[in-house]
Amino acid sequence: MKKVLVTGGAGFIGSSFVLMLRKNRKYGVVNLDCLNYASNLMNLESLEGDPHYHFIKGGIEDAAVVRSVLERHRPAGVVNFAAETHVDRSIDSPDGFIRTNVMGTFQLLEETRLYLEKLPAAERDEFRFLHVSTDEVYGTLGPGDPAFTEKTRFAPNSPYAASKAASDHLVRAYHHTYGFPVLTTNCSNNYGPMQFPEKLIPLMVLNAMEGKALPVYGDGSNIRDWLYVEDHCEAIELVLEKGRVGETYNIGGRCERANLDIVTAICNCLDEILPGSPFRPHRSLIEFVKDRPGHDWRYAIDCSKIEAELGWRPRETLETGLLKTVKWYLNNRKWVESIKSGEYKQWIERQYGARV
Repeated sequence: MKKVLVTGGAGFIGSSFVLMLRKNRKYGVVNLDCLNYASNLMNLESLEGDPHYHFIKGGIEDAAVVRSVLERHRPAGVVNFAAETHVDRSIDSPDGFIRTNVMGTFQLLEETRLYLEKLPAAERDEFRFLHVSTDEVYGTLGPGDPAFTEKTRFAPNSPYAASKAASDHLVRAYHHTYGFPVLTTNCSNNYGPMQFPEKLIPLMVLNAMEGKALPVYGDGSNIRDWLYVEDHCEAIELVLEKGRVGETYNIGGRCERANLDIVTAICNCLDEILPGSPFRPHRSLIEFVKDRPGHDWRYAIDCSKIEAELGWRPRETLETGLLKTVKWYLNNRKWVESIKSGEYKQWIERQYGARV
């Protein structure tokens, strides 16, 4: 069975991808993750005892660790999820984003390039390095602007987006300079089970369940394209197997919604699922807070390329995906409690407490 090295495989999207690969029994998985605040090995408990799954604690910025993993496990490909991802945290402390997203991606590329040079020609020809990125590298859109395509120029507006744009440029440069077999995907906002609750949807679900305020930036009019995480993972596997080397593929849900509409939809779900809740109607918990600096107004993904070339389409609508997500958090209180550490609570208070 071919092995794939998945970096950041204990995070939200990474762990969903690892679970999908092992469920399909198509690849063995080596999971390299530094286990930062947003990583959670509970996501992968179902893989305990799986002889085709290996977890290694380490960061992609550590060249020696990356080199050791590659030489020991000899993967047939790399899928790079490892990244610091939250915009608010990048505004608060940008240095970690540069260290992981820029320097880490560089070290991973360089060590993988050197590893690839030692492989037999047949293995080298089949090898792929897939870099998972974000639509935020493209900047922001106005109301009538066309959606982002793979040709849209980069215009990042936050330290997080800038660090991801830099990593995308490095991946592209390694392909054009060294002939390195890269693939890049740029996705829209993901949501689904096991997402760390600093992001909009899980934060709102958990706060509403407990009768806490639902903090919405500005007037809630900022628009995002929403993509269910399992749909995203299926697209990544498809690009890994059939994507054209050197190409970029945008992955979106064709589901643009204002943030306030998302929060309201979550409240409506909870009203329906929890008819006895003392907090009904949950939308009464919504509170508007001071907007964050440089808040991009709208993201939208044109995913025509991956649809036309690879035949991918998202399976979930926002309604079906959101219902699955809300039910998951309601039914997995042990997971929720395990991640609500003192550090997390303090960070939420710093971010939102002074804005209400």
